Amino acid sequence: MAPNQDAAPVARGTIATMKQSWADLFRWRQRLSITNEYGENATEWQSPEPLQNPVKLFMQLSPRDWVFFIVGLAAWTADAFDFHALSIQTVKLADYYDTSKTDITTAITLTLLLRSVGAAFFGLAGDKFGRKWPMVLNMIVLGLLQIATIYSATFQQFLAVRSLFGLFMGGVYGNAIAMALENCPVNARGLMSGILQQGYSLGYVLAACANLGVGGATDSWKTVFWIAAGLSIGVGLVRICFPESQQFLAAKRAGKPKVTPAAFFRETRAMLSKEWRMCIYCIILMTWFNYYSHTSQDSYTTFLLTQKEFGNAAASRGSIIMKVGACVGGTIIGYLSQFVGRRRAMVGAALISGCLIPAWILPTGERSLSASGFFMQFFVQGAWGVIPIHLNELSPPAFRSSFPGITYQVGNMISSPSAQIVNAIAESHLMTRPSGDRVEAYGPTMGVATAIIALGIAVTAALGPEKRGSRFETTAPAGAEQEVMVKRRESGSEDASGSEAQLEKGRDIRVERA
Repeated sequence: MAPNQDAAPVARGTIATMKQSWADLFRWRQRLSITNEYGENATEWQSPEPLQNPVKLFMQLSPRDWVFFIVGLAAWTADAFDFHALSIQTVKLADYYDTSKTDITTAITLTLLLRSVGAAFFGLAGDKFGRKWPMVLNMIVLGLLQIATIYSATFQQFLAVRSLFGLFMGGVYGNAIAMALENCPVNARGLMSGILQQGYSLGYVLAACANLGVGGATDSWKTVFWIAAGLSIGVGLVRICFPESQQFLAAKRAGKPKVTPAAFFRETRAMLSKEWRMCIYCIILMTWFNYYSHTSQDSYTTFLLTQKEFGNAAASRGSIIMKVGACVGGTIIGYLSQFVGRRRAMVGAALISGCLIPAWILPTGERSLSASGFFMQFFVQGAWGVIPIHLNELSPPAFRSSFPGITYQVGNMISSPSAQIVNAIAESHLMTRPSGDRVEAYGPTMGVATAIIALGIAVTAALGPEKRGSRFETTAPAGAEQEVMVKRRESGSEDASGSEAQLEKGRDIRVERA
């Protein structure tokens, strides 16, 4: 491998960053800011490490690392099952409450709108108090709200419960990915990130399997919700049996002082004032990505049932095969991103998915639609497979629980009307099938929207930053550095301005490479 070469410093400012990111996208080597043992900063071009055997990467994780990863994956899978228990049964719920499919998707909109509030609350709680108990509370309450949904006698009660459900659902993602990935070895993160993200697709597959198993009767939706409640409560109870994240405990010991709420929020404000551009960029990126997934999947079962006139069993099989492709694609492309780069992986997957849209919506048979759905979601969720580690690497190190969760869920909030928009447009536009039947135009609606979104993702990722290989294992918990500074001021052991300078210097360290 050729020796590393000096590079120009990472650009400052929005326009300068966009120009530099676009140029770097076409250079194989990556521009990295590094810090040596003397605290001196430099920027250089580094070649990516060759891809390693996945089995060897798996073996780098200790048994404890695997426990935390599996529990995080289980929480994210149960969270996805809870959400998709509604989206894949839109037709049943519309019949049950005697309303339109567009009205039923109002519940999806409310859930996604309120997830950002839960993400902020539980993400900040995870950064301050640890990953364990916020997640336990999240999962148990989610299960109870699934049961409350079953007993909602009116449509208004149904919407109210799903709104509360969104609050608690929002807290799962940030804590789950922080707990699952923060102890992963650097060169295994791309692979593990791809696997973790597919908990969302796995939850969809399990919900579709449950829907297939219970049949197409209108009241059968309740059985799927009972299963979802059991999964969520079960994951919460299992999480109680395992200790707090060792990385969080070690970082807290390294930070030493007990973090007070005042110190925590002081550092949060300081982070937002310094990293506001990164916050806005990640929210824009996650808005595109959430539109991407919800537009291409939430109405897919409805598309098969209405426009393609499939039965419940055939539509469920098509949905299962589609999301199996998502599981495979997310894992593979997440793994490849460790070598080709996070942004190249996302841009390539988004553009290929756009090219597959005609094959995704035009066929009429179950086999052809299942095959094209498999490959469509291979690349849709392939791009998504990079997101957990990409957000973690872009996050301010002390905020790896709150920052990914909040940016992800704010993007979710902005994209919350996606399923409702698709249903409203499709129901208001009819098309004629070859058989002569007039059906709702779900295919063209989903196809046009997904093409626009895929192009938006490609442009946004191409112009954005990348910090592949960032190390954040030794960062103190949020608020710890501010508390040190305050105590030193009070004791007079060190000049306050010197403490602030050291704090800023510590925040400016971006990457350490072995």
